[in-house]
Amino acid sequence: MAILKPFKGYRPTKEIASKLACLPYDVLNSEEAAAMAEGNPYSLLHITRSEIDCPEGIDVHSQEVYDKAVENYNLFKNKGYLVQDQDAKFYIYAQTMDGRTQYGIVGAASVDDYLNGIIKKHELTRPDKEEDRMIHVRINNANIEPVFFTYPAVAEIDAIVSSIVDKQKSDYDFVAEDGFGHHFWTINDTELNKKLETLFAEKVPFTYVADGHHRTAAAALVGAEKRKQFPDYTGEEEFNFFLAVHFPDNQLKIIDYNRTVVDLNGLSNQEFLSKLNVDFEVVEKGEDIYKPSKLHEFSMYLDGKWYCLTAKEGTFNDADPIGVLDVTILSDQILSKHLDIKNLRTSTRIDFVGGIRGLGVLKDRVDSGKMKVAFALYPVSMQQLIDIADSGNIMPPKTTWFEPKLRSGLVIHELS
Repeated sequence: MAILKPFKGYRPTKEIASKLACLPYDVLNSEEAAAMAEGNPYSLLHITRSEIDCPEGIDVHSQEVYDKAVENYNLFKNKGYLVQDQDAKFYIYAQTMDGRTQYGIVGAASVDDYLNGIIKKHELTRPDKEEDRMIHVRINNANIEPVFFTYPAVAEIDAIVSSIVDKQKSDYDFVAEDGFGHHFWTINDTELNKKLETLFAEKVPFTYVADGHHRTAAAALVGAEKRKQFPDYTGEEEFNFFLAVHFPDNQLKIIDYNRTVVDLNGLSNQEFLSKLNVDFEVVEKGEDIYKPSKLHEFSMYLDGKWYCLTAKEGTFNDADPIGVLDVTILSDQILSKHLDIKNLRTSTRIDFVGGIRGLGVLKDRVDSGKMKVAFALYPVSMQQLIDIADSGNIMPPKTTWFEPKLRSGLVIHELS
């Protein structure tokens, strides 16, 4: 069963919370981070993307950048931008998008749960990206940014969350620059904190990484490192835990993750369409944007026209949690078979576009001549994600897109 414990978080004062909170480090490049933090000394980007306070063009993995992160983190604490709570507690972090709100429990997840498979994964991680975040955790001795987890919904946990949200004034409540709402409560009742810890231990058999696989791996591996440094550890030290926000699975919605391709591998438009007819029912939809409406249905934009592609029987395997995925069908029956794109992780002929940006972006990229063809997919379901994680399989690259992204900085977990 899952271990989740309260902790003494470092949090911004209410007056600056909306200015300090920022998008995760991995959804911004250096230029975007610098623009977002410009004129804002409170932005956590000064810590998570500390290259913005270093000479232009610096290697983002250089020691100078990591040292600047530590310097800025200590500065934030010394100036009172971040203040530690006196008591260990859980927190509630809610996000609102398009009129829908999802409520997460912020707590300290267990390194043991990660190592023992209680925390389940559905993506591969890259060692270089793991090491970058491991350095960041090591030098700051803290989980500066949370990871995004989900778990099978538990009615008793939902009831506790609802009681606090309904009766207690939020600590932070703001709408970010992207229009998404962020709401945050502290759980100050000692008995409720104990109850939540017990409910996770008794009612939640597994938790699942939804977003932030590299941050999760880095946090757990640094915890394992510290155990070697302190061989007499008891298991209760903070380095045995890391920062995670846990959302019930029935509140989450996965957004589509779409593809654009540079060329047709030497095929003419008509040759390509003819080949698609073997495995798909191909219906031309005209110039108006067409969005897939169900699983195994794709939309394609080519030469100024949208098409509906419906996968024929035999092109997918309903009994295989990977084989039934639309990303697998697209990869096997189109990208690999006809366009000679075998490895989505390394090919330079394909690009990925999160559905939050809309299908108009796909059209624009093709119309501009930068891309030849675009494919939009029906989003993966939460049940598909859980089935794949439970089976020990790994999803193909760029399969899930969660929105809204967690804002970093509303609470930080130190490893001391």
